[in-house]
Amino acid sequence: MCDFNNLSNEEKEHFNQLLINCANNFGGVNFFLQLIEGIREAKAHPLCSRHQDFLSEWGTVRWGKIIFNDKIQLIEKMRKVKHKDNNFLPQPEDKNYKRVFNLVRTLKPITFSVRPNIRDNGEGFDFPAFDTIDNKITKINPIFDALFFCNIETIKKILNYKPR
Repeated sequence: MCDFNNLSNEEKEHFNQLLINCANNFGGVNFFLQLIEGIREAKAHPLCSRHQDFLSEWGTVRWGKIIFNDKIQLIEKMRKVKHKDNNFLPQPEDKNYKRVFNLVRTLKPITFSVRPNIRDNGEGFDFPAFDTIDNKITKINPIFDALFFCNIETIKKILNYKPR
């Protein structure tokens, strides 16, 4: 998702609708972008928070388990590797397969909750870190990817995309 120029028009439209829906549930595109910019500006990666949350003046992101820095580094590394069918899991013969499989097994049950500070702005939204298609195909959730890893300029392009 973070490589906007290589997405098909259908994918761009799908991700646009997904992120617009999240932004509307958070209070609008500007509040949503400010939350993402706040996450990017944090000194340590927000997922490493021992309190399992990220607090900003616009809202909060909470999850139910401590995520260690080695897991975040592995996610960042595996996001850059292109696998068949955008599968996050490498082939079973790959030397990183067991580490990635354990990462997915650890993070799969976690649900991330995003809530605005002012309830009148929206109800917020929830999402998992990974979407499991079957036991051999796992994809990184586009909302998780956008919120914690994608470049802010790419997020702006997706939010501003107009279907042709």
